[in-house]
Amino acid sequence: MPDTQQTITTGFKSLSLSPALLEVLDRLEFVTPTPIQEQSIPFALEGRDLTGIAQTGTGKTLAFGLPILERLRTLQGIALIIAPTRELAIQIDEVFQKVGRPLGFRTAVLIGGAPMGRQISQLRARPNAIIATPGRLKDHLAQRTLTLKNVCIVVLDEADRMLDMGFAPIIREILGQVPKERQTMLFSATMPTEITEIAKSYMNDPVRVEVDRAGVTAELVSQELYVVRHENKGDLLAKLLYDNKGSVLVFTRTRHGARKVARHVQLMGHPTAELHADRTLAQRRNALDGFKRGDYRVLVATDIAARGIDVKQISLVINFDLPDNPDDYVHRIGRTGRAGETGHAITMVTPDQMRDVRDIERLIKIEIPVSKDSELPMERLAHHGRPSFGGRPQGANRHNGRPATHNNRPHQGGPRRGPKSAASSHR
Repeated sequence: MPDTQQTITTGFKSLSLSPALLEVLDRLEFVTPTPIQEQSIPFALEGRDLTGIAQTGTGKTLAFGLPILERLRTLQGIALIIAPTRELAIQIDEVFQKVGRPLGFRTAVLIGGAPMGRQISQLRARPNAIIATPGRLKDHLAQRTLTLKNVCIVVLDEADRMLDMGFAPIIREILGQVPKERQTMLFSATMPTEITEIAKSYMNDPVRVEVDRAGVTAELVSQELYVVRHENKGDLLAKLLYDNKGSVLVFTRTRHGARKVARHVQLMGHPTAELHADRTLAQRRNALDGFKRGDYRVLVATDIAARGIDVKQISLVINFDLPDNPDDYVHRIGRTGRAGETGHAITMVTPDQMRDVRDIERLIKIEIPVSKDSELPMERLAHHGRPSFGGRPQGANRHNGRPATHNNRPHQGGPRRGPKSAASSHR
């Protein structure tokens, strides 16, 4: 049986990475490539256009980051990585700093809320990669502080969001200034058919790497549904925070809702931070960094956190409100159960939202079990648009916070909602 050191080396050597990069990975104790890395990196190293689909928390950043680091050692040009939120852009840069800095790799991070002067200085330092949110990238292009004529690799992270109805016009304008002779890579956990069709117009004979079917939720995340009257959500939240120990991420649909829920949770005595587009960049970073350190037990956030945070050991995700789009449900609950840890996700719905629950279940092909403590008994849910399924729903045997053995039965197909518009403040 090979020793651990041999396993580490063999795992990454199989991807034909350079000795210098392998040495950095070994020093960082990156043991073996994840499935999305193992399957994507060989195609990316060949310069192929690529669409990569895998669950959240499975190492997608290195799946495009390692090929970028490798290819730019010989290519004349720079990489452009576009992300939908400031938090995700910062997180991507942290990965590049960790792996690329020992190799002399330089980045510029262009995000809203940060000083333009500092970003211009980073651009003048001739970075190897530009990591940006669409709005701030557009600002730099308009002010002529940046040109994209030297871009040879483009990555759209959370590509389904990048190509939806809100961001699509900006992305089209940005890619219109990038040379057509380029490598284009898209990565996400969800990739609706309509977005895939849009993506094809930006790519040349792309290869599709799908580690999990688009929309598959993390296996280690158990799920639970509470049907509750709207006026009782606050009391239910208080009970859930009392019953479930550890760090908790609470999602609301609106910024106003996040502020209101955060105040409510603070009055319960829980150290709480809020993360949404009305907060300054400094406030958002303080909230996220404090949550990571454990200074705050509860983080109340809108969907900007669904795709932009990588926090280990979040024990519980609570959907105080349903997301506008079923795809965002997948991204939200993917914040727990990361890096091999188990997690749990609880969703509050009002009786008139059961059809929205069915849309989510069609996407994830799992029946979300209704809690025995739900206000509305299971046998009455059919009157609100949710049929009574046979068999055992996912998570039905959950005990003491551990996921149950899964019985992922496919539902019949049904109509999907269209993509939602991006918030204009994601700059």
